[in-house]
Amino acid sequence: MAILSSSSSSSSASAMQKGIVVTIPVLVLTASFSAVLFFIISSFLSSCSCPPSIPLLNDAVVAAVDGGDKRSEERISTSQEDIDWVKDLIRSNGLHMQENVLRKGINPRTREQQLQDLIQYKGISHYEGDEATNHTALPCPGELLVEEHHSNYGEPWAGGRDVFEFLAEAAQLKRDARVLEIGCGTLRVGLHFIRYLNPGNFHCLEKDELSLMAALRYELPSQGLLHKRPLIIRGEDMEFNKFGSGVAYDLIYASAVFLHMRDELVWTGLERLVDKLKPHKGRIFVSHNIKFCTRLGGDKCTERLASLGLESLGRQTHDSLLFNHYEIWFGFRRNKG
Repeated sequence: MAILSSSSSSSSASAMQKGIVVTIPVLVLTASFSAVLFFIISSFLSSCSCPPSIPLLNDAVVAAVDGGDKRSEERISTSQEDIDWVKDLIRSNGLHMQENVLRKGINPRTREQQLQDLIQYKGISHYEGDEATNHTALPCPGELLVEEHHSNYGEPWAGGRDVFEFLAEAAQLKRDARVLEIGCGTLRVGLHFIRYLNPGNFHCLEKDELSLMAALRYELPSQGLLHKRPLIIRGEDMEFNKFGSGVAYDLIYASAVFLHMRDELVWTGLERLVDKLKPHKGRIFVSHNIKFCTRLGGDKCTERLASLGLESLGRQTHDSLLFNHYEIWFGFRRNKG
């Protein structure tokens, strides 16, 4: 029995030794493989721009993270649900329009009075003495600070948002689209495109110096949009060579600008722009009327458009969100590659 036991023990020990000899390389290989795999995964995660995994959030938190607008990527124009919400909020707070009379905490001023205060008192609180000019990074003229340029249009400043909504949705613009405005003025419309588009993707040709000063010295800084780097160039006579030869636009538009140009200059501009418009997908929109075209009479307008490689998309209208007003727009597309 002792011999059998000894033999059995010896066999068992031998088996264990053999097991150890077999297992160690496997463990070493497994550990090495795991280390390599871990290194690869760590390198991928460190270079990946993917958002970190986060737990499910309730609607309030999602709204806060998303800037209060969970549908910013899906819709541009204001929805009926949005309108109903703000109407209910006004109603629930018992708000009513009243005369703008002096009341506690408010000191009403017309633009003229505000401007006079800025000139006379340099504002409400201000620096005194020699250091007065050393604290303002981008000094702005008083006329711009009181927003006198907002009254330069034949309709309220708020109409700029209406134009943006119509054009952006009509052209199905994404944030990486490129847009050219002919005559952007003080950026009543352009501000909304600049805010929506990726940096550098909004271009404008404007000839009026005072409008450009208002746009660059007040509107862009006050709206926090300097980082969007719009390409705004002073020029006239439909000269677009400063925008580069390789650029292709998803949308080119002129809001009440062609009304003030002689017909042949408009046609010259269209001829220069057609090669800068993306084929088929790109759109040109002109507001109010196209007398430069209809004055040709008969089918001559269609023929001349066709000679440029353009096709009319007809007339469309867009209602204002805030005041009793609509605008007429005429669309064109490039039908040749």
